[in-house]
Amino acid sequence: MAPRILVIKLAALGDFVQAFGPFAAIRAHHPGARITLLTTPPFAGLARRAPWFDEIWADGRPDWTDLAGVARLAWRLRRAGFDRVYDLQTSRRSSRYRLFTGGRPEWSGIARGASHRHANPARDSLHTLERQREQLAIAGITHFPPPALDWLEDDLSAFALPPRFVLLIPGASPGRPGKRWPAERFAALAASLGRPVAVLGGPAEAPLATTILAAAAPGSLDLTGRTSLAQIGALARAAVAAVGNDTGPTHLVAAAGCPTLSLFGAESDPALCAPRGPATAFLRHLPLAELPEAAVRAALERLAPS
Repeated sequence: MAPRILVIKLAALGDFVQAFGPFAAIRAHHPGARITLLTTPPFAGLARRAPWFDEIWADGRPDWTDLAGVARLAWRLRRAGFDRVYDLQTSRRSSRYRLFTGGRPEWSGIARGASHRHANPARDSLHTLERQREQLAIAGITHFPPPALDWLEDDLSAFALPPRFVLLIPGASPGRPGKRWPAERFAALAASLGRPVAVLGGPAEAPLATTILAAAAPGSLDLTGRTSLAQIGALARAAVAAVGNDTGPTHLVAAAGCPTLSLFGAESDPALCAPRGPATAFLRHLPLAELPEAAVRAALERLAPS
């Protein structure tokens, strides 16, 4: 009977993207296993496209006040009979799920009693990718093949994309305004590029897109609220470069191979979470709102010469 493996990754988008490498490494280490991903609804569709999992469970984060939902998840984890669990979320919540399994599976994570516990006291000072690699090495995974991302693709014909455009990603967590380079500075950058831009984001970023496109070259596009995660991957391959705040779509376009410049202020540390990909760079300025457009333009030119 094939071994049963559980991988836990609940949120958020940037963290999910930075787990692509570990996902691929786990699959390569367990080629004949049946691998289940425990996640949440925003990422279930993306995970179903990926080649690393045999099954997706999207009920991974019931509210603790939802006693019935918690009980269903606990029963599901207990009866599944997993042989090993890779907890890539490594939160207090996901560590508690070890109790739901009855403590029988081998466990890679930070939970008390884990068979392959990542107990490095300096783990939180490591970049996400290095931290995950160290965690998996303790569990015997030392080969990290580049994750194939050819599945991260979708139809773009509805967008009438201009040739040689730049992706701009001006949004970030609504509760953390310090993570946003101002839309007016994105607009100044767009005006200086001499080529069209496409603005990515959710529906809430539409006003930012309006500000940016007022200064952008003809043919520029507002794609806020119009793209799936897979389409973002396809857009990353079509664009010549991207500039974005520390937010999930920036991580996704970087992973997909687009030359990506990410912008950081005081609210997040690029040493811990900067996007990674084939061609990435970052700028950090405190406060981020005062980062000059000229500095961003120069960094973008170094990363992806026009």
